[in-house]
Amino acid sequence: MNITITDGAQEYLSSLLEKQGVEGIAVRIFIQQPGTPYAETCLAYCRPDEVNETDEILNLPKLKVYIEKNSVNFLDEAFVDYATEKMGGQLTIKAPNAKMPKVTADSPIEDQINYVLYSDINPGLAAHGGEVSLLEVVDGTVAVLKFGGGCQGCSAVDLTLKEGVEKTLIEKVPALTAVKDSTDHSVTDNAFM
Repeated sequence: MNITITDGAQEYLSSLLEKQGVEGIAVRIFIQQPGTPYAETCLAYCRPDEVNETDEILNLPKLKVYIEKNSVNFLDEAFVDYATEKMGGQLTIKAPNAKMPKVTADSPIEDQINYVLYSDINPGLAAHGGEVSLLEVVDGTVAVLKFGGGCQGCSAVDLTLKEGVEKTLIEKVPALTAVKDSTDHSVTDNAFM
């Protein structure tokens, strides 16, 4: 687990814990909506009765930190710091992998596909008000996608799927053999024309 919590942040957080007056209280770090564009890194108090047996534990010199199991990969390379300023201080949490964890050839195929969708494909589709998301992987080799926004009902969606999305996904995710579209393109209310 590669999470850095600076001495300044440890001191600040341990002083907050002391003020709670609860024996054994700790800190919990987790990601809300991990792996999505809406991911947020969160810090919360964690009372002894709120500890989950699946939590990862980070024992630091000044405090104990519980990390929600589903957030561990998304918190890789996270950095928590506290900087003192004229008007007090600022706690900063940076989690560069919160929206999408780093993936490797050993990562689950769903993670590999989502990484390519969010980092390579959706930024281009966003220019037309569109997006694409993974619904499921069939037989471990076929990605079933859903287009949304300006892509739903767009007359060029077949070309976008075959020449853009499928070509990019198969090139970047070697285990993938095909891509299918599950979108109902008869709905053209917001389609990019």
